[in-house]
Amino acid sequence: MITLLTGKKGSGKTKKLIELANAALETSKGCVVVIEKGLKLTYDISHAARLVDADAYKIQSADMLFGFVSGICAGNYDVTDILIDSTLKITGTGAEVVEELVEKLKKLGEEANTNFVLSISAAEDEIPASVVEFVAK
Repeated sequence: MITLLTGKKGSGKTKKLIELANAALETSKGCVVVIEKGLKLTYDISHAARLVDADAYKIQSADMLFGFVSGICAGNYDVTDILIDSTLKITGTGAEVVEELVEKLKKLGEEANTNFVLSISAAEDEIPASVVEFVAK
């Protein structure tokens, strides 16, 4: 399953992502991974989650992010949830990459039995129509 948290800066996406991460930790029988740009969530996310700084791994595009996430799933069979904060800042792109990234993550999620949550700093009308169904209400 894929969930997109969309909205402009300051609309509460990161707060919602933190809530979802901590909720996933309560129900997951496996690992929960949170990928962020920088280390700003260290004290907000429970220590039980694996917190990953995308900058430390030099992720600079949507393809690099997808490859990184694929590697996490390949290396750990029990990853149940991957949450990505500031997706567009990590990829260094605009909302145009969301469609292809979501399609790839959807397939990966089905194969690896993993849920994905992505925070996207863009208004809902900037999100491609093909992925609007994944936007959290």
